[in-house]
Amino acid sequence: MKKIFLLAVLASGLAFGQTKKVATSDVQWWGYKIAKSEASSHNGTVKVKSGEMVMKGNQLVGGSFVLDMTSINATDLSGEYQQKLNGHLKNGDFFEVEKFPTATFKITGVKKNNDKVYSSLVTGNLTVKGKTNAISFPAKISYANGTVSLVSNKFSIDRQKFDVAYKSTMQDVLVKDDMDLLVKVTAK
Repeated sequence: MKKIFLLAVLASGLAFGQTKKVATSDVQWWGYKIAKSEASSHNGTVKVKSGEMVMKGNQLVGGSFVLDMTSINATDLSGEYQQKLNGHLKNGDFFEVEKFPTATFKITGVKKNNDKVYSSLVTGNLTVKGKTNAISFPAKISYANGTVSLVSNKFSIDRQKFDVAYKSTMQDVLVKDDMDLLVKVTAK
């Protein structure tokens, strides 16, 4: 009887997938000004608060991630300018982190991509500031020794779809709608 129960547990794990917890992550962002100047773009990081990837055999089939928006940090500046930009990104001008401290991404599908390096296309629902939109991005996914790794190619999202709008008198005349992201996540 114990063998049948153990076999049932193993079979259910194969049918529904194995969940791997995020062990390391690196999420980078780039934002661009429309006017070309020395400071025509900014870039930085945001931390993954928690997450998991679901594997069925050696294939990624799902997962979800929580981004800690309070950790958003401009890395192209330092000192007073960095503090000002970080405050600007966190306040009502952009991400309103006091009201929306996290953002989430839930994988809804992974399929083959016609790229030799980024051979998977990951699709999912990104929720920022309470607004959810479907996004897709090319990724390199590997699975070995119980560890799954996902590395995206740089991809763009339209910040306006998430109500991430520059709240100033010049509004969005100064800032491009597209912002770029690059995601690296490892789960065990």
